Amino acid sequence: MSTSDRFSAGEQSLGYTYQGRFALLHLLRLPEETAVLIEADDDLDFVDASGAKTLASLKHKEPGDRLTDLSVDFWKSVNIWLTRYKRDGRAKSPLRFFLFTTSAVGEDSFLTVFAPDSVRNDEVVTLADAALNNTSSKVILPIKKSFDELSAEEKKDFLGRISIIDKTPRIQDVPATIVDQHMRTIRPEHRLHVYERLEGWWNDRTVRMLTGEQTTEVYSREISDKLAVIADEYKTDNLPIMFRGKFPEDAIDPENDPRLFVEQLRALNLKPERIQNAILDYFRAFEQRSSWARQHVLLDGEVDEYEERLVEDWGRYRDVVFESLEETTAESVMIDLGRALYTWAEMSTDHLRIRDRVSEPYVVRGSFHILANGRPEPRVYWHPLFLDRLRKALLTTE
Repeated sequence: MSTSDRFSAGEQSLGYTYQGRFALLHLLRLPEETAVLIEADDDLDFVDASGAKTLASLKHKEPGDRLTDLSVDFWKSVNIWLTRYKRDGRAKSPLRFFLFTTSAVGEDSFLTVFAPDSVRNDEVVTLADAALNNTSSKVILPIKKSFDELSAEEKKDFLGRISIIDKTPRIQDVPATIVDQHMRTIRPEHRLHVYERLEGWWNDRTVRMLTGEQTTEVYSREISDKLAVIADEYKTDNLPIMFRGKFPEDAIDPENDPRLFVEQLRALNLKPERIQNAILDYFRAFEQRSSWARQHVLLDGEVDEYEERLVEDWGRYRDVVFESLEETTAESVMIDLGRALYTWAEMSTDHLRIRDRVSEPYVVRGSFHILANGRPEPRVYWHPLFLDRLRKALLTTE
């Protein structure tokens, strides 16, 4: 494969990625009642509240590329638009046509008349005809034939619907553009993380549209709403929740998992289903904490202070539950008491939040399991004699 072939494949791949990323940027700029479809009549179809539709062709080109009178990129888009224009009744068509390109329109090209703020007149038809009459391109000649099937008035009407927006942000510049233009109300240190989460959600939506799983359009307001929800999680009384419904890569094995917090639950003779839920809570809480640390959304010492609160409340409830214990208490009774203590931690600790609005249950439940997994000794335990038995086991191994 030649170097140029490799570049062409790379640019094509960039084009597909650019399609979704640019749609996100453009929808954020448009009224909230605007909807988009991907790969319907064009790369992107935008429909406004009145039902008017704009077909958008996207071109992500090599740096320094320029649009000239006979640029194939422009005329290939014209070919798509002509087909839709004729299909929808020509002058009766509700369509408009936009070409978004990272290229610059050449200053000496007649394509400058398609700038969004330019005034169109009869001359645009003369200029287009003159450009097409000068081509011998096998790609453009069939497009010229299709264009010449229009009457003079239809040509003027058709060309009057076209706009070229050049020098659009390149794919690597879109995130910074969105952050700078649409995230000013978010604290600067959190903006990139908010963008990454918004784009992750948006990528899922675009894949569903491209695969046909979702056949309905997406509205600009849906993006605004999602952005608001994500941004809200980065306020001072809240934290982002990103592991709801997530599962570890490795299979969950309640019966053989060697971790201390799982051993503690097996000591209570819990059913595998409850232990499996505990393993999930531990995984989600552990991964969530790691994510918070990477994003620098926690205050210094905040996790340590939170764990102290959990240990203190656990200790108070433990003292109540274990108050009736005696040296002669039967093992079955101790297991029941341990279950009562664990059930409290699992089901009655919603008030023990790391921040006021962090209400996701796995954060609290998983944090107790993290404390129950501490080495050499856990900071919380469930079975009344678990700690004593662990110490004896450690002495035996030494």
